[in-house]
Amino acid sequence: MKKTGSQILLECLHLEGVDTVFGYPGGTVINIYNDLVDSPIRHILNRHEQAAVHAADGYARATGKVGVAIATSGPGATNTITGIATAYMDSIPMVIITGQVPTPLIGNDAFQEADIIGITRPVTKHNYLVKDVKDLARILKQAFYIARTGRPGPVLVDLPKDVQMASTRFVYPDTVDLRGYKPSFSGNVRQVENGVKMILASKKPVIYVGGGATLSDASPELLAFAEAIQAPVTTTLMGMASFPKRHPLSLEMLGMHGTYYANMAVTESDLLIAVGARFDDRVTGKISTFAPHAKIIHIDIDPTSIKKNVRVDLPIVGELRDVLQTMVKKLVEHDDEVRELVERTAPWRAEIAGWKKKYPMSYKQTGAVIKPQFVIEKIRELTNDDAIITTEVGQHQMWTAQFFDFSQPRTFLTSGGLGTMGFGLPAALGAQVAFPDRQVIDISGDGSFQMNSQELATLVQYRLPVKIAILNNNFLGMVRQWQELFFDRRYSQTCMELPIDFVKLAEAYGATGLRATTPEEVEGVIRQALETPGPVIMEFKVAREENVMPMVPAGAGLNEMVLAS
Repeated sequence: MKKTGSQILLECLHLEGVDTVFGYPGGTVINIYNDLVDSPIRHILNRHEQAAVHAADGYARATGKVGVAIATSGPGATNTITGIATAYMDSIPMVIITGQVPTPLIGNDAFQEADIIGITRPVTKHNYLVKDVKDLARILKQAFYIARTGRPGPVLVDLPKDVQMASTRFVYPDTVDLRGYKPSFSGNVRQVENGVKMILASKKPVIYVGGGATLSDASPELLAFAEAIQAPVTTTLMGMASFPKRHPLSLEMLGMHGTYYANMAVTESDLLIAVGARFDDRVTGKISTFAPHAKIIHIDIDPTSIKKNVRVDLPIVGELRDVLQTMVKKLVEHDDEVRELVERTAPWRAEIAGWKKKYPMSYKQTGAVIKPQFVIEKIRELTNDDAIITTEVGQHQMWTAQFFDFSQPRTFLTSGGLGTMGFGLPAALGAQVAFPDRQVIDISGDGSFQMNSQELATLVQYRLPVKIAILNNNFLGMVRQWQELFFDRRYSQTCMELPIDFVKLAEAYGATGLRATTPEEVEGVIRQALETPGPVIMEFKVAREENVMPMVPAGAGLNEMVLAS
């Protein structure tokens, strides 16, 4: 039976298990949208293509499935770039479908033509321009395979209008065989054995966990591994929630705004076991002083990530769950040596416990001004353990990482690699679509929120009960903090003086708006928001010049952090 290109597209999505797509229609995808009417796939109409991609991204992060977004050609396609780059930097599995002008017009400066293949090449794992409808099913099968295997990432499929309208016999391939793309799933056995030997010989081991642990759903294996060797565990921003923050072995976050004890532990360690992490500059600080005494084992499914930023003594390429399971099995074979290791490293854990006691994460909630950390702690206290928290980017993002005790994987969705303001609200939207009965909360700054605030309309239209906590200091807070600390308080263009009435903004969209101006009002506002059906904005008037501390100044080593401003 013959099908048109747009029908084949939707049939392929259905066969890949896609039940929801996010998007925005236009002339070059109008055939797809026409066939969507007869498809079982649900479509969420966002108010901006960037937000549609972020929503698909949030859906993917929360579920582990491949997120899908659709945009038209030209400006619709180029509006997706920030969302695609955000997903690429954080290795999120996604397939983005863009419309394209008819193939005879490509290269002729046709109306709404843009070379989206060329534009997205640096920010996609792979991309395709489909020129023949006979290739469409095969390409889509490959697109989903590439997006979800190996190191996940976004794949773009550019679909000209005439290909959507053309017909062919539909056959969906059963398998994918791509020359040059063969992800390694099992770690090399000899390398794993060498890693176990290094662990058993260590005196001050630290496990350093990145976003790969969440992406590969390796939290149970990570917990078993850490407990087997009783090694302290620190995470990147993207690795948070993959290891319970309240676990006795948890050191919490490492890096620029990490804890004192995490940064000192890595600096003093003699063995760093990196698990699905990429050693970005916000984590390492000054490279020459990063873990200066440590041998480094780097476990990652992507061989190109290994030795990219730091020296590595032992690379292990493979899927994290497989490698960690194998390591634990090997450790069991060395039961006596493991016991000796745990006894030998007891002073190391005691030293770290001393750091934790002497330099805990803290702030002072005094007077009548609301501290943003206090709001975040209250949200944590009043929400369920499986609440999904998204953030925008800035000070509120770091305070959330510091003061929200995440205990379950896939409950903290944030833009780590690209640091995309405007990510949190549409990502929360995507997560709420995936889990309509769970608490989903976007913690935001007033600046970030305004970058995609139009998605309030989408929340209201689809009755998605996302709660939005705006920590309003009328500043672009993180830039202001840097201007205070490193530019002699010359606040250039960071003060957002226009007093937006976020309560009225919520009401204008048909949502509920609440406001707290004193510490005493914070808990009541949060409770009322959680009990209110539908989307709610909670505006908290917080201390204007509160800083995120501790902080490692740019170019400094992790052990040179500033504890207070």
